[in-house]
Amino acid sequence: MIPWWMLAVFVFGANFTLWGTIGLLRLLDGPTTRRGGIRFASRGAHALRKPPKREVSSIRAGSLTVRDVAVLIPAHNEGLVIADSLRAVLDVVPKANVHVVSDGSTDDTFELARATGARVIRTRSNVGKAGALQEAIERFRLVERFEVVMLLDADTRVDSGYFQAALPLFDDPRVVAVAGYVRSDWRRRSLSPLGKLLVCHRQRIYALTQFLLKFGQTWRRANATHIIPGFASLYRTEVLPHIEVNPPGLVIEDFNMTFEVYQKGLGKVGFTPAAVAVTQDPGSLGDYVRQTKRWALGWWQTVRRHRPRANLFTGMLTLLLLEQVTSGVLIVLLPFVLLLLVVPELTGIVLTIPGLAEIHGFVAAHVGFTALLFGVVLPDIVLTCTVALCHRKIRFLLFGVFFLVLRILDSAIALYALPLAWLSRSTGRWRSPSRRRLGTTPVPGTDPPELTTTHRDSTDAREG
Repeated sequence: MIPWWMLAVFVFGANFTLWGTIGLLRLLDGPTTRRGGIRFASRGAHALRKPPKREVSSIRAGSLTVRDVAVLIPAHNEGLVIADSLRAVLDVVPKANVHVVSDGSTDDTFELARATGARVIRTRSNVGKAGALQEAIERFRLVERFEVVMLLDADTRVDSGYFQAALPLFDDPRVVAVAGYVRSDWRRRSLSPLGKLLVCHRQRIYALTQFLLKFGQTWRRANATHIIPGFASLYRTEVLPHIEVNPPGLVIEDFNMTFEVYQKGLGKVGFTPAAVAVTQDPGSLGDYVRQTKRWALGWWQTVRRHRPRANLFTGMLTLLLLEQVTSGVLIVLLPFVLLLLVVPELTGIVLTIPGLAEIHGFVAAHVGFTALLFGVVLPDIVLTCTVALCHRKIRFLLFGVFFLVLRILDSAIALYALPLAWLSRSTGRWRSPSRRRLGTTPVPGTDPPELTTTHRDSTDAREG
């Protein structure tokens, strides 16, 4: 019989334990804690408050100011959200520093972006996010004109304290990129019950991976993280010429850019929970599945593209990949194991089916209800309660009973995408999920008075 603790290790993994422990060491590391550490998290929880009334160019963080930062937003048919995202970043960054590239948009994305005063260009056709980024970096001459570039998704709104938290990390000359802290946009009136569940599930994933993985992985003494998320990230412009932003055949760019940083020895990645940005997550099951599949496919494609090297990053990656496969298989098998254990208890007639009695006997000899309860169900509940406590949101507890079901879905999609990374090539072209537009700017902690949701064909056009 498999002990429950061993099942818990296989299902929830050694990565959380390893990097969570390193994260605790980072908290005890004085300089890191004082500069961009966990103490900023409580302030970041109240994102999107209006900044003090002062000139944005006076906002200083260490030796860099926002005057040194170019903001680059790639957008494809993002008319519902682009104006809100631009307004948020224009509150803290000089207007001349904000750049938008409309990637083959057929809606009013270009016109809305230009109306805010940002610098806006168009691509001649839909070349994909990575292609649009590469073209914009060259056409805007960002490497020559700025010290740092922020890559910002069109549906993402930066917190007013993002740059004060993130820019000091560049005071360490070894840091060449900084990852932002992602929070899900929670708009109750624009979300169906299923949409609320999906957003809560995604926010739980963000919280666990950012605090139990990324916080430890980006410690200056042990630096190796698997992704600098493309929703709101910062790069030193001097390293961009050394990064292949748009290699052929990849569905997304942020995994690849992260691998390039580490595998080419360009430097370290910084991260602080105080550098908050709020992004939209899918509010429908179809959009959620397509986005999760796209992310999983992009992950495996990137793994396929980069050969392993003798460094800490490859060691981290090897452990993560091994755990993803083993944990994914066990999670996907969980419903079948439960059926094999429960159904014969309810009706023994099923054991008369040829071969089923042998399978039941094998499973029952290795896994029992106690192991499943203490090795899978209770640890998942503990993680949910921890996230609810940290975020001080009861909604995680209300939806918690369904999170394990969605994790089974996530694992099935990840395993499904694994062979596709070797059997297919992607064009990089994109279509966004359905967006939710805010009618007026909300007061933090209140519901918006008017919301509009658009539903568009979100068939993944990046899987060519």
